[in-house]
Amino acid sequence: MTGSPSTPLLDTVPTPDELRQLDPEQLRQLSDELRAEMIDAVSTSGGHLGSGLGVVELTVALHYVFNTPEDRLVWDVGHQCYPHKIITGRRDRIRTLRQGGGLSGFTKRAESEYDPFGAAHSSTSISAALGFAIANKLTGRPGRGIAVIGDGAMSAGMAYEAMNNAAQAGNRLVVILNDNDMSIAPPVGGLSAYLARMVSSSEYLGLRSLASKAAKKMSRRMYEAIGKAEEYTRGMVTGGTLFEELGFYYVGPIDGHNLDHLVPVLENVRDASEGPVLIHVVTTKGKGYKFAEESADKYHGVPKFNVVTGEKKKGASGPPAYQNVFGDTLAKLAETDERICAITAAMPSGTGVDRFAKAHPDRAFDVGIAEQHGVTFAAGLAAEGMRPFAAIYSTFLQRAYDQVVHDVAIQNLPVRFAIDRAGLVGADGCTHAGSFDVTYLATLPNMVVMAAADEAELAHMTYTAAEYDDGPIAFRYPRGSGTGVPIPDKLEKLEIGKGRIVREGSKVAILSLGARLEEAKKAADTLEAKGLSTTVADMRFAKPLDEDLIARLMRDHDVVVTVEEGAIGGLGAHVLTYASDEGLTDNGLRVRTLRLPDIFIDQDSPEKQYDEAGLNAPQIVDTVLKALKHNATGVEEVRA
Repeated sequence: MTGSPSTPLLDTVPTPDELRQLDPEQLRQLSDELRAEMIDAVSTSGGHLGSGLGVVELTVALHYVFNTPEDRLVWDVGHQCYPHKIITGRRDRIRTLRQGGGLSGFTKRAESEYDPFGAAHSSTSISAALGFAIANKLTGRPGRGIAVIGDGAMSAGMAYEAMNNAAQAGNRLVVILNDNDMSIAPPVGGLSAYLARMVSSSEYLGLRSLASKAAKKMSRRMYEAIGKAEEYTRGMVTGGTLFEELGFYYVGPIDGHNLDHLVPVLENVRDASEGPVLIHVVTTKGKGYKFAEESADKYHGVPKFNVVTGEKKKGASGPPAYQNVFGDTLAKLAETDERICAITAAMPSGTGVDRFAKAHPDRAFDVGIAEQHGVTFAAGLAAEGMRPFAAIYSTFLQRAYDQVVHDVAIQNLPVRFAIDRAGLVGADGCTHAGSFDVTYLATLPNMVVMAAADEAELAHMTYTAAEYDDGPIAFRYPRGSGTGVPIPDKLEKLEIGKGRIVREGSKVAILSLGARLEEAKKAADTLEAKGLSTTVADMRFAKPLDEDLIARLMRDHDVVVTVEEGAIGGLGAHVLTYASDEGLTDNGLRVRTLRLPDIFIDQDSPEKQYDEAGLNAPQIVDTVLKALKHNATGVEEVRA
């Protein structure tokens, strides 16, 4: 590793106020220094690299031209916001990214007035920026709403819903389409840059306005024909016809790394009375760092790395990642079952669907950032006799809840939900935590909800889901590596709604759901050492409950503790409801439920997050001792 980069100009620009005092000729140097500072910072903290590198010049230009924070700058998703954070007063903390007590890896309102809208899920920026624009228009304040949205995020329907509703904002709304995949853009060069400057210039807009007034004096048919001709002429040259149809004045495409092109266009748009405006900017993900530019994923998310060599810090080798266990298991099952197919929403490698796709390319579908469509697509497949697996992160499945209810559960269609990133997720913080899926799924009629305690259980549950055709079924599993248990060659078809006893005791029963099982077993060891015989049950199912097992454990033990890595309303709530209905607590049984607290837990190491949540072995032991009114050494306290 080398020392920090030399950044003499950046050192004089702590906020956009100082940035706007620079000469335009200095912006190139500032961008180069900003890029170097970002690379160095991420090399020490890890995080999202390629996306931020791609918007360095755009970040500089936006803060240079617009009056932030009065003009509200909204970054879609927010993983490209590191350069933005550096030049908005947070440079001194930039090496704390994604760490406990440090900066969030996404935009966050509580961090800075320059983050007007928090984001970590995709495709929300235009709606939010429209809200800012309309609010300022209604109250007479001067601020604009500026949304920066990637071409990937434009695959979500919400972006188009917002654009379809944007006309009333007029010139208060500016949308920057950051196209870094060339998926929309034609070739970019000097001609397109010239055209972009021309069509955004006051002279062109003035002539356009004058021509419009003149044309209005003609017949209505002639007026509409002239308007369409002008629109489509520009559309043929610039490619913006779709956005014009949605009510935007389209400018572009322009080179997002060429400040001589970018700044004049932004200035024209800032000063124009036309609007809303969409500026199509073409960038290169990973720009300016050769290892990122040459990487297939453009260094989207990286651990700590060596700036000089690009070598990434490797984690300790160990058990396979849960998503790979799922992907490999499903691929193997699909060898003998042609009905099995897999759907993901823009996260093929994150969900393991890439491994399935490699083996069965015709049966793997990446629907883009469109979870709602993905779920209903799966419902259609299921209705036609296929066995679809919708592999979606827990936090992203929230976006498709209506489809889960209306299109799947009500119709009792056998869609299989493989729910990745269940529980707390470490550095990505509360925006990506899988806190709520058990609660929002187990409340639905017809739904079966499982949670894997380890990688072998995940393999069994994948097989069980494949064989279950009686309705929708979901199974959740955490981020990261498994526990190291071997995965058997012959998978077990689990009996629906039946748990298992992991160890048998007589005084304390711990009912664990999901990946807290190891902590439950550690807690049992500690309790046994204190003379408290402890049963540990892996419930496997949050719905349907294993009522026979729960009733037996409640009759035979003095204390029952449920443990789960989900919010209130999950296993504990369902167990308590069952126990109340059956009168199982009428004779003084002590029941405690351990779950995620009613807060959003910020980024940190998973171990520290679970400590904060009270879901590690020491907190389980403490809960049992307090329920029994024992002190820390296990001696029963005498009541006064």
